[in-house]
Amino acid sequence: MTNRLPIVAPDPEPRPIRPAEQPILGDLRFRALLGEADWASLPAPVRRRFSKRLADGHTVVYVGEIREATASRAGRFLIQAARLIGGPLPVGADVGVPSAVTVTEDMTTGGQIWTRLYARRCGFPQVIHSSKRFAGPTGLEEYVGYGVGMALTVHVENEALVFRSAGYFIQVFGARLTLPSWLTPGALTVTHSEIGEGRFGFSLEIVHPRLGRLIRQYGVFRETET
Repeated sequence: MTNRLPIVAPDPEPRPIRPAEQPILGDLRFRALLGEADWASLPAPVRRRFSKRLADGHTVVYVGEIREATASRAGRFLIQAARLIGGPLPVGADVGVPSAVTVTEDMTTGGQIWTRLYARRCGFPQVIHSSKRFAGPTGLEEYVGYGVGMALTVHVENEALVFRSAGYFIQVFGARLTLPSWLTPGALTVTHSEIGEGRFGFSLEIVHPRLGRLIRQYGVFRETET
């Protein structure tokens, strides 16, 4: 009897991975800033959103609408003055209008690039860019343009994730200069709260120690399917 070698079918050609199938990496950076106890107290959907670290250059998209947009007279002046550094504050006061937020891994700094799009009832949408970097004295900083940024602290309050400004700075010719309090707009607070059914609330407030609340914005968002 003649021994015959088994016939082995050739391996199929590897199927290319579509962008939607790109691997999502576990992100421990926000968890490390909070500590285990505070992290565990957050709702599971919030932990999941802030544990999503995309491969370099890939993006997650959140869509929703603006429910509240108010500014005092001093706040409106601040919004216009901030255009000198790229316009990092929303200029519109329209509510019930669509909005979209994208978060992209920054291949250069290892941080995140946040892009916010605000539709307006008249004119083109406003687009705001900022960069979150896991650096500095608090472990987290946000750059808004022209070398201007702020240190951020991270907290858990009422099962919501809260970011607070902890000092503003400007980088000039490689030097980092801390801005005195009288040159800053006041305390900035950003809150990410779970609503349910895949939705979350995003609020931004700036409160000046003498002039009171300058700006408040609140929107409701959900993650899109990619």
